[in-house]
Amino acid sequence: MNFDPFIAKPGARIKLKDFDPRLIRGVEEGDLKLSKSELKQRSSELLTNGVKRLAEFQDKLYAQNTYALLCLFQAMDAAGKDSTIKHVMSGINPQGCQVFSFKQPSAEELDHDYLWRYAKAVPERGRIGIFNRSYYEEVLVVRVHQELLQRQQLPDKLKNSKKIWQQRFEEINNFEKYLVNNGIIVLKFFLNVSKEEQRKRFMERLDLPEKNWKFSVTDVKERQLWDQYMNAYEDVFTHTSTEWAPWYIVPADRKWYMRLVVAAVIYQTLAGLGLEYPEVTEETKKALAEARQLLEDES
Repeated sequence: MNFDPFIAKPGARIKLKDFDPRLIRGVEEGDLKLSKSELKQRSSELLTNGVKRLAEFQDKLYAQNTYALLCLFQAMDAAGKDSTIKHVMSGINPQGCQVFSFKQPSAEELDHDYLWRYAKAVPERGRIGIFNRSYYEEVLVVRVHQELLQRQQLPDKLKNSKKIWQQRFEEINNFEKYLVNNGIIVLKFFLNVSKEEQRKRFMERLDLPEKNWKFSVTDVKERQLWDQYMNAYEDVFTHTSTEWAPWYIVPADRKWYMRLVVAAVIYQTLAGLGLEYPEVTEETKKALAEARQLLEDES
């Protein structure tokens, strides 16, 4: 799959109007002639096969114990973060995968720098870490709701500085560069749902009793700030999509396609690491042979 249509080009000014939430690219040309149901079925088959191969790579990642993979998911409400994580990571060995969902910071977390709680959750070597929302909330939600910044335990001159967002962009870039330089690969996904599709999904949550629990009045209040969020996201992509950790702006109006794109990015990233099971030394081979002999002698 060619990911160029989904990448926020590092160094460029990013506008979300240039990224279609309903775009379908990267499937075989013949597949595009299928009906909607047939295309969804084809995508489901590809995802199933991809998840199986992801599991194989994850097993090698765990055994080699050299690299780690950190996947960040950001999106507006109802874009499908939870379901994407569930479907894409469904075949991964739980021992090799860690998922963290970050809520409002606690009193203890507010007493530390804003990256502290995220740095603690960075995956160990050999594992895949998933952040369901991430430190980017500090330049998204906190920027849209600047009263949250005032609650942080920062000196007044920092809280009131006009350069605080640019400063945080630089700090985040440096943090991610540090991770990559230490073998922790950073993948950043923005699930790009349209405002109209979000409305449809909110209505579904209201109409279906089994989905009522997903709905919050706060979701509608945040929706009223859509334009402010889009401006904040565009600034994030412009300043933090880098060569070492680019942003993938994934079309999210069709969940089945969104999941396929995310799985493909993770798969091709792992495939590019040259992962292999550790070589067995001659000393270990000798020990294995001795163990075999002991077991055979029992029979």
